[in-house]
Amino acid sequence: MRKITLTTFIILAVIMSVFVTGVMAQEQGGTLVFGRGGDTVGLDPIQVTDGESFKVTQQIYDTLVDYTPGGTEVEPALATDWEVSEDGLTWTFYLREGVEFHDGNPFNAEAVKWNFDRWRLEDHPYHIGGEFTYYSYMFQGFPGIIQEVNAVDEYTVEFILSEKQAPFLNNLAMVPFGISSPEAVKEYGEDYFKNPVGTGAYTLEEWRQGDRVILKANENYWRERAYLDEIVFRSIPDNSARFFELQAGTIDMMDGVSPEDVESVKESDEIKLSLRPSMNVGYFSMNFNVEPFDDVRVRRAFNHAIDKQAIIDAFYSGLAEPAKNPMPPSIWGYNDEIEPYEYNPEKAKELLAEAGLEDGFEFDLWYLPVPRPYIPQGKFIGQAIQSYLSEIGVNANLVTYDWSTYLDKTKKREAPTFMLGWTGDNGDPDNFIYVLLDQSNNRNAYANDELSEILLEAQKTMDQEKRVELYKEAQVIIHEDAPWVPLVHSTPPIALKNNIQNYIPNPTGTEKLHRVWLEE
Repeated sequence: MRKITLTTFIILAVIMSVFVTGVMAQEQGGTLVFGRGGDTVGLDPIQVTDGESFKVTQQIYDTLVDYTPGGTEVEPALATDWEVSEDGLTWTFYLREGVEFHDGNPFNAEAVKWNFDRWRLEDHPYHIGGEFTYYSYMFQGFPGIIQEVNAVDEYTVEFILSEKQAPFLNNLAMVPFGISSPEAVKEYGEDYFKNPVGTGAYTLEEWRQGDRVILKANENYWRERAYLDEIVFRSIPDNSARFFELQAGTIDMMDGVSPEDVESVKESDEIKLSLRPSMNVGYFSMNFNVEPFDDVRVRRAFNHAIDKQAIIDAFYSGLAEPAKNPMPPSIWGYNDEIEPYEYNPEKAKELLAEAGLEDGFEFDLWYLPVPRPYIPQGKFIGQAIQSYLSEIGVNANLVTYDWSTYLDKTKKREAPTFMLGWTGDNGDPDNFIYVLLDQSNNRNAYANDELSEILLEAQKTMDQEKRVELYKEAQVIIHEDAPWVPLVHSTPPIALKNNIQNYIPNPTGTEKLHRVWLEE
């Protein structure tokens, strides 16, 4: 066995923790009100894929390993150390002792095994199935590549893989893999998504659906108690209304800041701006099961028809760059040699004529009903796309649904075209290209066997340079097939009161808030 050690990092983390604790312990207490654009879909992290849910579940649950504040390097969490066998197929995790779930039940190896068995085994009585769950995304279906999970002793758990997976450790740090209390899942059954029980810094006090989620500090947290007594996540769909409430002092911080409000934040004496490191993509997707989007000429025409830079200038306050690939340039393996589809309406018309659609056609364009970091104003950006397509003779009818329904229907591939996006979970290209575009996972019925083979090979290959080449090759295939119009990679702005201290935005789109505090 060869041991993966994080000694240097742990020493630095301990030193920083001591420093932060000494400086800020006296600031413990208070309530933070976080204004956001949409409600949580569910509070069982393995059942959801949306960022609004993960903002909350990350406070309630812990994972075996975690990401460093502001980054995607892995550090210990519920597991204090781990080993991997020479063949890369056996991972052994040594668990933190003395940790309890919010309901008082002990966290141990049996609890870890129970959670993973629930996620991966279709005959488990509490299994959460479906090809669009994060377990299926990251571990290739059910049971996927995790063939066995064994409780070796009370605080040692072993994973046996059927094949190597290069991003395995990073995957385990992802928010969906927060560990639930087995007894709570059994007690609440189908209603567990409304009654979450983890080991995290906060417990659920109340969820008023469509309005707010209220969390209370966990007095028995295995780390030092959270600085804040309470966090309230309020749902305020309209960006301007949310910003007005921030200015009025009824909320303390918000994301989804509109471009016209960014300058106001910069000029304010009471509010400050924090920029989330860019690790996302916003896109417009076309369904291969719906004519004429099964024709690559139509999909390429749409790529030429949309002026991405103009959209950025109008709706992102300059805090974005045009996308040409399905993953951002901040991720290793990005293929910068690919030439983007230039904005060229005449070229788009030529391609439609070649496809026999010189007279145009009509279709439904689904736009995002809530602001997202990658598409902050779904309706307005949808209208801009509608306008650009009208210039090439195509009539787009704008359609939307409430957020939960929108996600469910696009999962079921009911949308002929739709706007959506993705914020990376773990800093690995696999989390963009495989999760979003492999034929086993995607929302638009795109299928390319050569691409799938490349992506699976990249997962199994431990050689980083080889993985880089494979992902660059994958991006070439995707560019030629044009299943999307990749729109933007944004740098999402967050506005917060000046008295909020130690808030460190993570590129993954969510972060733990247990070390945030309010200055008096």
